Amino acid sequence: MGLTYKNILVAVDGSKESAWAFKKSIEIAKRNNAKLVMTHVIDLRTFATVEAYDQTISARAKEFAEELLENYKQQALESGVKEVTYEIDYGSPKVKIAKEIAKKFNVDLIVCGATGMNAVERFFIGSVSENIVRYAPCDVMIIRTEKNEEA
Repeated sequence: MGLTYKNILVAVDGSKESAWAFKKSIEIAKRNNAKLVMTHVIDLRTFATVEAYDQTISARAKEFAEELLENYKQQALESGVKEVTYEIDYGSPKVKIAKEIAKKFNVDLIVCGATGMNAVERFFIGSVSENIVRYAPCDVMIIRTEKNEEA
């Protein structure tokens, strides 16, 4: 096992925290001459009640994810990352990222943003980043957004 990373997975969701994690993952990928894999997991459970009234919501969520990841892919390539790919998936981000996507791409580092949930929300649902740390088959880096930093 070497001291460099070859396949880096960054989880992005459009939040300020994930934008900051994405920026840091570009630098890590460049330093390690690594492949960068971006993922966005669409959690359909969050749309369950809305979906009954609005059939287009999951299509719009996929469109948002594609635009976000295409945009990030261009930024990463322009920044000098040699190989960039992405995966859009459906389901629970907590399960998919650490247990499935990380294995599929044989990643050796997962980068994700610290979530902005409050203590009560964390108690009931636990954060995605906590679950990634718990179940990831590799190193995990949790990126905290600097208080005065604009992502």
